[in-house]
Amino acid sequence: MAPTMNIILFDPQPARDNLLPLTYTRPVAELLIGIMTIRRRWEHFIPGNYSYDTVDYLKELFSATDGCDSLRIAGNIVADSALADAVMNLTDGEALYSGDRLIAVRGDETSRRDYSGEITAVDRLYDIFLLNGRVIESDFALMTAGRTGASIPDSVTVIGDRARLFISPGASVEGSIINVKNGPVYIGSEAEVMEGVTMRGPIAVCDHATVNMGTKIYSATTIGSHSKVGGEINNAVIFPYSNKAHDGFLGNAVIGSWCNLGAGCVASNLKNDYTPIKLWNYPAQRFLPTGLQFCGLIMGDHSKAGINTMFNTATVIGVGVNIHGTGFPRNFVASFSEGGAASGFSDVSMTKFFDIATRVMARRGISLTEADRRLFQAIRLQAENYK
Repeated sequence: MAPTMNIILFDPQPARDNLLPLTYTRPVAELLIGIMTIRRRWEHFIPGNYSYDTVDYLKELFSATDGCDSLRIAGNIVADSALADAVMNLTDGEALYSGDRLIAVRGDETSRRDYSGEITAVDRLYDIFLLNGRVIESDFALMTAGRTGASIPDSVTVIGDRARLFISPGASVEGSIINVKNGPVYIGSEAEVMEGVTMRGPIAVCDHATVNMGTKIYSATTIGSHSKVGGEINNAVIFPYSNKAHDGFLGNAVIGSWCNLGAGCVASNLKNDYTPIKLWNYPAQRFLPTGLQFCGLIMGDHSKAGINTMFNTATVIGVGVNIHGTGFPRNFVASFSEGGAASGFSDVSMTKFFDIATRVMARRGISLTEADRRLFQAIRLQAENYK
């Protein structure tokens, strides 16, 4: 039997830094887009022993493995069957490129092979929601191939081809209106879609997620596993274990893990004067043009917003932020801060952050480990550069 190949997903630059604050807490390949993470998609196409080449402080939780037969793949590239075949066909010493972009290399690079097909790359924060609908479409085929879904209940109204709605066994969907004419809808195992929900695909509701009564979800939206949502959501990606459980609008947005948006929280995705949007960029330490007209809230892990919080268009919130009070907070809030527009912001001590994170995670039966604590201590040091 041939030895298992070591596949190392590396964090390419400048993509890794441009994807902060989401990549403070994870390698690039652990980003959620479509129905699964970038890593999980590669695992589907190329079996192997997967690990990471990432920044030092993440390596305790996301380790790297060296081997004589190693394949290195850029962690921001979204796999598809054609690209995976090209990567698998690399011989020792060959590197696969798309233009100047390195996609993958087997062993030590000695020769170059060019890939002429289309690639999907997550280079910037807003790529996650911009590309999400297309990736859901392709993931739907991967996730449903050879599987038999649960029966569609009589109480569910499906607009379009019923084969474009997949309800995983163990999921609960009742009294909902689901439109699949413009894209499929995937409901994961043990997920719950309550009565009165209206959805228009492409949409992914991942395993153990909950969609509360009367929620309106528009196209190109992913609800991560163990997350709970309500209100109105349009073209948003919500990572696992986060809540936006009540009324309020969220659009063209990316919300990290362990976040909570309180009741009535609203995030603008369009400027009143319709001018192009600028978004905070960590490595540049300033707001850079995006060329977009629609861009909403980007929120790092373990951040919270109190009831009736209002976010301006294209607001970036770091890791471990607690926002409360009246008025619009500024368009960039540094990690480990608390406060609001009226009171200003102050630092959150690590003791306070750990106390909150411990309580939040315990509600889901998960413990904050000593390795987690070391991770966030390191992020605190990294984040000092962007105060």
